[in-house]
Amino acid sequence: MAPSVISEFLDPSPAALEAQWKSVLARQEVPKGSRQVPFVPSEVVLSLCASLLVDHRRFGSSSAHRAGMPVQHLASLFKRPPTSFIAKMANLDGTRSHGGRYEVEVASLMLSDSVLMQDVYLRILRSARSHGIDEHALPDFLELENGETLWLAGQEELVQSEIERSLEQSLEKWSSERKDIPIATTQRLLTSRVRIGQHRFAAGVLSNHEHRCVFCGLSANIGGRRRPRLLTASHIKPWRDSTDKERLDRRNGFTACPTHDIAFDTGLITVDEDLNLHYAPGVESDMEIEGPLRAALGKPPLRDRLILPDKAERPDVVYLDWHRTQIYVAS
Repeated sequence: MAPSVISEFLDPSPAALEAQWKSVLARQEVPKGSRQVPFVPSEVVLSLCASLLVDHRRFGSSSAHRAGMPVQHLASLFKRPPTSFIAKMANLDGTRSHGGRYEVEVASLMLSDSVLMQDVYLRILRSARSHGIDEHALPDFLELENGETLWLAGQEELVQSEIERSLEQSLEKWSSERKDIPIATTQRLLTSRVRIGQHRFAAGVLSNHEHRCVFCGLSANIGGRRRPRLLTASHIKPWRDSTDKERLDRRNGFTACPTHDIAFDTGLITVDEDLNLHYAPGVESDMEIEGPLRAALGKPPLRDRLILPDKAERPDVVYLDWHRTQIYVAS
């Protein structure tokens, strides 16, 4: 890739960003069916960043208007239909072959380097603010403007060797069908796709449980701020044993503090179809003599039944049964 071209995306200068925002603010609505103006680099990067939150595969031309934040904001600001951003996300992850010449390579580099993505995202937002584009027109949808760090949720559950095994067939297929993409780029892109899918899954689980441990009720919101590393969101039926569909199903996930997450993952506790909690044999007797164990796994802090918000989706019984028969009993 030409260094001068890639730098437009990965290392935008203040002058380049200023020119891009001036051109965006001068845009007019394009009549339906007419050819859209090309995406400017900052627009491409924001589309890529938005893919951390929005799975473009869930939306088509007739449903793009229902895509979540920030798709509708981007569509309004950049004067494009939401379908344009859904299509751009598909171009960026390589599922469509109609993207800009360098966009797949840009996506593979940025998605594999969260520090780089955060830096470029913040440069774009700072430039936007200097041109009068406030948080209502362009929200800080990655929540980084107040000094937070870009962090992909749920990554602690993933093991690189398991990711590589899961991608063997996909890599072979891409290598034969997308000869225009270098193999190293394909590997980065496919690995990033797995990690982003896991991030979306974990974010959905955390949101579903309102950022509280389902076993003890500990909240990640402390001192007026959300502390994202305080809780984890992981699979009931582990990622390595799940199908691609099961890996993205938030009904296959629990929000938990680290101790209770590990207790569940190792079969020290399980949950039945009525959401009642059960201990593995020997745990309760050991708690009678082990104070620290009782403090961690006793009742309290654990509850007799899962703590779920009123509007939360319940975990699927299929996953609970799998855990009870494959992990809990095996322990």
